[in-house]
Amino acid sequence: MLKIDQLELGPIQTNCYIISDDQKNCLIFDPGEESAKIEAVVKKKNLKPLAILLTHAHFDHIGAVDDIRERYTVPVYLHHLEKDWLNRPNLNGSGKYPSLPDYRMKDADVLLIDEKTLEIGSFKMDIFHTPGHSPGSVSYSFGKEGFAIVGDVIFRGSIGRTDLIDGSEKRLLQSIEESILPLPEHMILYPGHGPETTPAQELNSNPFLKAFKQ
Repeated sequence: MLKIDQLELGPIQTNCYIISDDQKNCLIFDPGEESAKIEAVVKKKNLKPLAILLTHAHFDHIGAVDDIRERYTVPVYLHHLEKDWLNRPNLNGSGKYPSLPDYRMKDADVLLIDEKTLEIGSFKMDIFHTPGHSPGSVSYSFGKEGFAIVGDVIFRGSIGRTDLIDGSEKRLLQSIEESILPLPEHMILYPGHGPETTPAQELNSNPFLKAFKQ
C-alpha cells in the first residue's frame, strides 16, 4: 500500500506530494518551493527518492526542482509541450509578477510524449494529458491505490485558472470531462492547491461542471 505525505509549500501554498512504497522508495510530485521541508520528510521517514514528477511547469510547482534533483540525483519528468518552461520566466509565470524572482530551472530529464502508463520502480500509474490550465498539464492516476495527482486541473469546488500562457477554459473543461470525471467516482483527487476531493463530489457540487450533470 502506498503512503502519501502532503506539504503546502511556497508563496501560494502549492501542494507537494511524496508518494512512498513499502520498500521506502518514493516519488516527489511538484516540489514547488522550500526544499528543506521536503528533505526533512524524506530524512524522517528514511525514504529514497526515485524521481520528480511535474503536473505542469508553472513557477509555484517548480521552485525546488533543482535543489531536490541535485540532492538525490533523480530525473525530472515533464510533458514535452512545456519542455522550455522550466527556464523561461515568461512561460512559467514568474515573470508576470514583479515581486517574484525569475524562476529558472534546468531542463527536464524525461519528456512525456505519448505515454499512457508509466512505471518507476514499483510505482505504476496511468498518465492523462489534461491541458487547459497549461498546455502540458498532466494527471497521474494510481488506479489500484484509489487516488490521482491532478495538479491545477480541478480543485474542490473550482477549476484551474486559464488566463496564463496557452490557457483555455474550453480545453480545461474538455480535459475534466474526458479524463477526470470518468475516473471511479470515489477516487481521491489530490490537487495542486487546497484539500482533496473526488469526481463524484465535483460533479455534484462544482459550479463549473453544471453542464456535465445528468
